[in-house]
Amino acid sequence: MNRVVNSKRIASDAPSGVMPPLRLRPEDCPAPNESASFTPKQGQYLAFIYAYTCVLRRPPAEADIQRYFTVTPPTVHQMLLTLERSALIRRKPGVPRSIELLVSPESLPVLR
Repeated sequence: MNRVVNSKRIASDAPSGVMPPLRLRPEDCPAPNESASFTPKQGQYLAFIYAYTCVLRRPPAEADIQRYFTVTPPTVHQMLLTLERSALIRRKPGVPRSIELLVSPESLPVLR
Protein backbone atom coordinates (compact mmCIF):
# COMPACT_ATOMS: atom_id res chain seq x y z
CA MET A 1 0.00 0.00 0.00
CA ASN A 2 1.27 3.47 -0.85
CA ARG A 3 0.21 6.78 0.60
CA VAL A 4 0.82 10.33 -0.50
CA VAL A 5 2.67 12.72 1.78
CA ASN A 6 3.61 16.19 0.54
CA SER A 7 2.86 15.10 -3.06
CA LYS A 8 5.27 12.12 -2.78
CA ARG A 9 4.36 8.45 -2.59
CA ILE A 10 5.62 6.51 0.41
CA ALA A 11 5.60 2.72 0.40
CA SER A 12 4.14 0.99 3.43
CA ASP A 13 4.48 -2.65 4.44
CA ALA A 14 1.29 -2.68 6.52
CA PRO A 15 -2.06 -3.19 4.80
CA SER A 16 -4.52 -0.32 4.96
CA GLY A 17 -6.13 0.06 8.37
CA VAL A 18 -3.58 -2.12 10.19
CA MET A 19 -1.50 -0.51 12.91
CA PRO A 20 2.13 -1.52 13.36
CA PRO A 21 2.90 -3.48 16.56
CA LEU A 22 3.33 -1.38 19.69
CA ARG A 23 6.65 -1.35 21.42
CA LEU A 24 6.08 -0.16 24.97
CA ARG A 25 8.81 1.49 26.92
CA PRO A 26 8.54 2.22 30.64
CA GLU A 27 8.66 5.95 29.95
CA ASP A 28 5.51 5.64 27.79
CA CYS A 29 3.45 4.72 30.86
CA PRO A 30 2.62 7.21 33.57
CA ALA A 31 4.50 6.53 36.80
CA PRO A 32 3.28 8.92 39.49
CA ASN A 33 4.73 8.31 42.93
CA GLU A 34 1.89 9.20 45.30
CA SER A 35 -0.25 6.62 47.04
CA ALA A 36 -3.86 7.31 48.02
CA SER A 37 -6.94 5.47 49.17
CA PHE A 38 -9.93 4.86 46.92
CA THR A 39 -13.00 2.66 46.71
CA PRO A 40 -12.94 -0.63 44.75
CA LYS A 41 -15.00 0.93 41.94
CA GLN A 42 -12.70 3.97 41.78
CA GLY A 43 -9.75 1.57 41.70
CA GLN A 44 -11.21 -0.15 38.62
CA TYR A 45 -11.59 3.18 36.82
CA LEU A 46 -8.03 4.15 37.76
CA ALA A 47 -6.70 0.75 36.65
CA PHE A 48 -8.51 1.13 33.30
CA ILE A 49 -7.08 4.61 32.78
CA TYR A 50 -3.59 3.30 33.56
CA ALA A 51 -3.86 0.22 31.31
CA TYR A 52 -5.41 2.17 28.42
CA THR A 53 -2.69 4.82 28.65
CA CYS A 54 0.10 2.22 28.71
CA VAL A 55 -1.24 0.25 25.76
CA LEU A 56 -2.39 3.09 23.48
CA ARG A 57 0.06 5.76 24.67
CA ARG A 58 -2.71 8.29 25.24
CA PRO A 59 -5.36 8.65 27.93
CA PRO A 60 -8.87 7.34 27.29
CA ALA A 61 -11.78 9.53 26.27
CA GLU A 62 -14.90 9.42 28.43
CA ALA A 63 -16.55 7.38 25.64
CA ASP A 64 -13.80 4.72 25.92
CA ILE A 65 -14.42 4.41 29.66
CA GLN A 66 -18.18 4.27 29.05
CA ARG A 67 -17.81 1.39 26.57
CA TYR A 68 -15.52 -0.62 28.83
CA PHE A 69 -17.68 -0.36 31.94
CA THR A 70 -21.02 -0.35 30.01
CA VAL A 71 -22.35 2.65 31.92
CA THR A 72 -24.00 5.90 30.85
CA PRO A 73 -22.04 9.04 29.91
CA PRO A 74 -23.19 10.91 33.06
CA THR A 75 -21.93 8.03 35.22
CA VAL A 76 -18.45 8.24 33.70
CA HIS A 77 -18.39 12.03 33.95
CA GLN A 78 -19.42 11.98 37.62
CA MET A 79 -16.78 9.35 38.41
CA LEU A 80 -14.07 11.46 36.74
CA LEU A 81 -15.21 14.50 38.72
CA THR A 82 -15.07 12.44 41.92
CA LEU A 83 -11.58 11.14 41.09
CA GLU A 84 -10.45 14.67 40.31
CA ARG A 85 -11.89 16.08 43.56
CA SER A 86 -10.16 13.27 45.46
CA ALA A 87 -6.83 14.24 43.80
CA LEU A 88 -6.51 10.80 42.18
CA ILE A 89 -6.44 12.20 38.62
CA ARG A 90 -5.80 15.55 36.97
CA ARG A 91 -7.40 16.88 33.78
CA LYS A 92 -6.87 20.03 31.73
CA PRO A 93 -10.10 22.00 31.16
CA GLY A 94 -11.22 21.96 27.54
CA VAL A 95 -8.52 19.51 26.46
CA PRO A 96 -9.77 16.08 25.34
CA ARG A 97 -7.96 12.96 26.55
CA SER A 98 -6.05 14.88 29.20
CA ILE A 99 -6.56 12.50 32.14
CA GLU A 100 -3.38 12.06 34.17
CA LEU A 101 -3.08 9.60 37.06
CA LEU A 102 -1.79 10.98 40.35
CA VAL A 103 -1.48 7.64 42.13
CA SER A 104 1.23 5.03 42.01
CA PRO A 105 0.58 2.17 39.56
CA GLU A 106 1.66 -0.26 42.30
CA SER A 107 -1.32 0.83 44.40
CA LEU A 108 -3.84 0.04 41.63
CA PRO A 109 -5.94 -3.14 41.71
CA VAL A 110 -6.01 -5.73 38.95
CA LEU A 111 -8.35 -4.60 36.15
CA ARG A 112 -11.37 -6.91 35.93
